[in-house]
Amino acid sequence: MRMTAWLAATVGLDDIHANADAREEEEDNSVRELVAIELRAHLPARDFEVSKQFYQDIGFTVCWSNAGLAYLHWGPHGERAKAGFLLQNYYVKEFAENLQMHLLVKDVDAWWAQIQASQISDKYAVRIGPPEDRDWKMRDFTLFDPSGVLWRVAQSIE
Repeated sequence: MRMTAWLAATVGLDDIHANADAREEEEDNSVRELVAIELRAHLPARDFEVSKQFYQDIGFTVCWSNAGLAYLHWGPHGERAKAGFLLQNYYVKEFAENLQMHLLVKDVDAWWAQIQASQISDKYAVRIGPPEDRDWKMRDFTLFDPSGVLWRVAQSIE
């Protein structure tokens, strides 16, 4: 009698496979890394359509959208791992006005020039603050979205 036939008759082949699978899974879990792929904030929108247009006007692309949620990322479609967020058709004033986003960029002064040239402040009646060197080794400017969310657009300075 062959070994597999004997094992199958004695223990049951299904039990052998189940035990082997359990051991493999146990070994796999012990060596797996925890890898974070991305982190996305859900931003509130007092007026969903106005907010979507605001973000498109400053350079974000609507990747997909439905009546309650839109995914926006920086720049055109195509590349993966882009800076992005989820805009939600939901608004609570106290939450929106206490939410702050931080966008790290290579050249904050180029971003500032683009924001100024697009006249975002006038078009959407939002507040913006000029670039400043901060104590925390960042140069940034501030930009409020139409719902009151504060954005800090920054670059590292060392």
